[in-house]
Amino acid sequence: MRRTDSARRMIAAPPAIVYGALVDRESIEAWLPPDGMSGRVERWDPRPGGGFRMVLTYLDAADSPGKTSAATDVVDVGFAALMPPERVVQRAVFESDDPSYAGTMTMTWNLTATGGGTEVTVTATDVPPGIDRAAHEAGIASSLANLASYVEGSL
Repeated sequence: MRRTDSARRMIAAPPAIVYGALVDRESIEAWLPPDGMSGRVERWDPRPGGGFRMVLTYLDAADSPGKTSAATDVVDVGFAALMPPERVVQRAVFESDDPSYAGTMTMTWNLTATGGGTEVTVTATDVPPGIDRAAHEAGIASSLANLASYVEGSL
């Protein structure tokens, strides 16, 4: 069954600045890992049809078993569409032996200009059933909070 998870956040920065943080390797390493995780990009090709491979490591694996190993989630992300400064569409595949994490999840990042900056809406479709909805939405919200801090701190 198809499942969709989502979150949104206002960021006090123009869409072009927010978009830039979505397609920059060092930026993604800094803000994408949700609270309780660190991240490292192993491969980077920022163009439609390109993508990246990220290793997310749990800071305390005892509380959050990983999808790839006890302490890690490894995800291959393809850029399905890059539409500056309005939208980034990613296709994410987790590296896991557990079939409940199989499949391709689509992450769509929509950026809408507002009087106070940018409203960022993240929609994840075809979420694998092994990913808990509440934990996933909390993780997306955490990444959005990190993105806001990262971008707003650079202005």
